[in-house]
Amino acid sequence: MLAACGEKQDEAAEVVRPVLFVTAQAEPSQQTGFAGSVEPQYSTDLAFRVLGRLIQRNVDIGDMVEKGQVVAMIDPAQLDLNLQAAKADMASAEAQYANAQATEERQVRLLATRSISQAIYDNAKQARDTAAAGLEKAKAALRKAEDERGFAQLQPDFAGVVSAVSAEVGQVVSAGQSVVTIARPDVREAVVDVPDNIAEDVKPGDKFIIFLQADPVVQTEGHVREIAPQADSATRLRRVKITLDEAPEAFRLGTTITALRSNGNHQEQISLPLSALLERDGKAYVWIADAQSQTVRRQPVEVVRRTDQDFIVQGIEAGQHIVSAGVNSLRDGQKVKLPQGEK
Repeated sequence: MLAACGEKQDEAAEVVRPVLFVTAQAEPSQQTGFAGSVEPQYSTDLAFRVLGRLIQRNVDIGDMVEKGQVVAMIDPAQLDLNLQAAKADMASAEAQYANAQATEERQVRLLATRSISQAIYDNAKQARDTAAAGLEKAKAALRKAEDERGFAQLQPDFAGVVSAVSAEVGQVVSAGQSVVTIARPDVREAVVDVPDNIAEDVKPGDKFIIFLQADPVVQTEGHVREIAPQADSATRLRRVKITLDEAPEAFRLGTTITALRSNGNHQEQISLPLSALLERDGKAYVWIADAQSQTVRRQPVEVVRRTDQDFIVQGIEAGQHIVSAGVNSLRDGQKVKLPQGEK
């Protein structure tokens, strides 16, 4: 009997585990700034459509150009020769067709008087058809040569500013090789690189404050237009492009800027040590320690952002005691011992 009573007393005596905790405190959201530059939202690389040696480049970086302005030229000598050859082939094809047509017409008259056989006429008709096909081929070759002669000049389809040059006079450039890059200066954006863990919380349309690093008083607002789908493998940064709502004149292309974003739109936030986070089946929880009942309760939360040391959380209130160690070995309603002086 005494042994049985001792066993029941042991079962009833629950082990009270001491726990460490932190008190949740609401703090103003921190503003995070990212360095970047002003870039054109629209730009294009201009390239020749044919191979050639560059003999003129009429622009440099920073020059303004108009639509249709000649910005570069390749040596047209070979293209001129090709055009002359195409014209000569065209003249020859026209002469052959005229001769074949005249012969066919003459054979028609002779066939009508039965002076020649049907076979002779058929040969003349076939020769005329062949000459007609040759004439069409020569016309197409001439049009191509004329077009290629026009390709010796490089002209933009829109007005803009030269943002890059990729070839020098005397250089042989291949078809499609970039020679000059033209950007539209009227539509600008801020381009910044954001750490991967922060970029996960950035969404298209989010508002940023953009200001010049050289003169922070000069600023404007912008909205996120594009976020790189993955981070750079070396830097773990993701490129974010922010369209400027109204770019001041001082926001010239290439200007160094800082993009400032306020987490939570300036609302207060609660930060906890990463050791307080419990993750089960893809969901996040924390343990709330009740000072009155000396028990713990598992609380589902939303992790807004995390770093290697802490995380921003939603779903708890300021002043609550959050267990900060040993979170994987607790259970709902478990009795715990809080440090002395905390009730």
